[in-house]
Amino acid sequence: MTTKWTVDLAHSEVGFTVKHMMISKAKGTFDKFDANIVADVEDLTGAQIEVTIDAASINTRNEDRDNHLRSADFFHVEEHPTITFIATDIKGRGSNEYDVTGDLTMNGHTKQVTLDVTFEGQSKDPMSGGIVAGFSGETTISRKEFGLTWNAAVETGGVLVSDDVKIHFELELHKAE
Repeated sequence: MTTKWTVDLAHSEVGFTVKHMMISKAKGTFDKFDANIVADVEDLTGAQIEVTIDAASINTRNEDRDNHLRSADFFHVEEHPTITFIATDIKGRGSNEYDVTGDLTMNGHTKQVTLDVTFEGQSKDPMSGGIVAGFSGETTISRKEFGLTWNAAVETGGVLVSDDVKIHFELELHKAE
């Protein structure tokens, strides 16, 4: 049955991983986000999904790096305070697996991306008695396609920050009453 769902931020995460100096990975999250989701969680193909992320809420556990990421070199949060994803097409790929395609807008650039999404199941919350559903997903984007082009060469060859960024999420949704 199609219904509205709300995000439980205490049990959800939107994060990313990017290669650093060509030898390791830097990870981070966006601590503030919300979603408008109207769906039958057992058949996502007809769902309406809109996600809004507060770009300034970026958190890599390093204040200097976070401030640089908020600057005009990267997200330019003063001019582009939000990152949005609006689903435009959802296709099932088998048991609980979906390709969720939509428009990702970041740093003033909009590109179509496809998320690999898994429905993790649903349960009754023993605390509230409400119905809860879980989803996980990921995709890889080119940060340059979103105007995130700042970089620096490293002495041993290569660059400080890779172009490919892996985006991942874990969502716990509560069925609206």
